[in-house]
Amino acid sequence: MCKTCWLSVVILAVLLLGTVYKFVFEGSTRQSTDNRLAIQLTAGEKDLVLAEMRAFLASVQQITHGVSNKDMQLIATSARTVGLAAQQGVPGSLMGKLPLEFKQLGRNTHEQFDLLALDAEQLEDAEHSLSQLGALMQNCVACHAAYRLEAVTD
Repeated sequence: MCKTCWLSVVILAVLLLGTVYKFVFEGSTRQSTDNRLAIQLTAGEKDLVLAEMRAFLASVQQITHGVSNKDMQLIATSARTVGLAAQQGVPGSLMGKLPLEFKQLGRNTHEQFDLLALDAEQLEDAEHSLSQLGALMQNCVACHAAYRLEAVTD
């Protein structure tokens, strides 16, 4: 009887580890024909991720405008709108479908926007903000080079 209990515990542990690996590390992905990792999401989830990316782009445009006019308040406000606080509304079901590296890249991008906002307010140096923006945009390029989003039915 004890062997049966241990066998059940081992089977459950393996299943749990497999589930954790799938939802924390791998997500819902497949290799695409263009050598990027295709993240498979529902249409609504894809729309949410794309909306976040458009918000990044709009913020980058406003930051660039702020840098060209040395408007540090515009830089700070625009960067802060897509900082870590913007990530709070992402549903757990979506997070489980995203691969770990994608989540890490996204979090780092939000953090860099927060740092850009803070430095714009404290340092008031438009050139420094532009340098930070250039470094931050490397995340955008890396993400778009590595991933694509695919809408799939539930």
